Amino acid sequence: MAVLDISNLCIEFPTRRGVLSAVEDLTLSIEAGEILGIVGESGAGKSLTGNAIVGLLEPPGHVTEGVILLNGRDITHLPESEMRKIRGAQIGVIFQDPLTSLDPLYTIGQQLTQTILTHKKMSNAQAKAWAIELLNEVGIPAPERRFDAFPHEFSGGMRQRVVIALALCCDPCLIIADEPTTALDVSVQAQIIALLKRLSREKGVATMLVTHDMGVIAEAADRVAVIYSGRLAEIGDVRSVIDAPKHPYTKGLMDSIPQIGQNLKILPNIVGAMPRLDARPDGCAFNPRCSKAKFICHQQAAPLIEAGSVGQRAACWVYEGGEKYV
Repeated sequence: MAVLDISNLCIEFPTRRGVLSAVEDLTLSIEAGEILGIVGESGAGKSLTGNAIVGLLEPPGHVTEGVILLNGRDITHLPESEMRKIRGAQIGVIFQDPLTSLDPLYTIGQQLTQTILTHKKMSNAQAKAWAIELLNEVGIPAPERRFDAFPHEFSGGMRQRVVIALALCCDPCLIIADEPTTALDVSVQAQIIALLKRLSREKGVATMLVTHDMGVIAEAADRVAVIYSGRLAEIGDVRSVIDAPKHPYTKGLMDSIPQIGQNLKILPNIVGAMPRLDARPDGCAFNPRCSKAKFICHQQAAPLIEAGSVGQRAACWVYEGGEKYV
């Protein structure tokens, strides 16, 4: 049984001009110890999906259809009092900017122990010992001394490590990592990615890694789900999707990444921009930017169709009847 199982998730925002559908018919799952990368442009619905899982959707946004299962339990519409028991205990969250996740008025140790004591039956001494052990595990040097330091006394990379420790402090089965490396320089990004991979393997934690960086996905994820305008465009093993992308959007993303040894005067790019939620075209949302669009692409969105390697699927009509995208 998957740790996280999302089926046909739809997220909508009612407005004065009508209902905006931000996420449509999203289905995916994550196994224990697996890292699933969620990639897409800004506004594609990546962070909204993560927020829906942890019950932090900003009103008036709400889940209208679909089911979110955590270890087989339906958590889609749990009341806030119940979600507070799950959030932090069973689901850990790593946000993009560690400064927004840490309270500047409390020491790192106070924040860790408070979280531990909220969800676990421990004495203060046991909670402190566990917090120091976690700081050591995520690579904070001299954790006994840094336990009493404030967030501003840490570098960006060290603060992100503390946030990871906070996400892990109650032994969650699922971690939602929302752009965890965006605010960090390249060398620190590599360290954080390596840390997430090690902790996922050693602790068997299912991890949803939300990012717009295909480099981070290539380095960290086992599988990748590509989202475009609120819909799943492609999903599969990370190497298969990166080496042989099947959906035209995924192929455009990969072609726009410079390759060592290439001698290009103009870098390939995807013409146009992702449509606004209130201006999404009929059929496939990518059809105005797709050179391979067929008549049906303007009439009806394609379901996920088997394409490429085992488990690789793309929401593209080109694969109907076994055709292959070239």
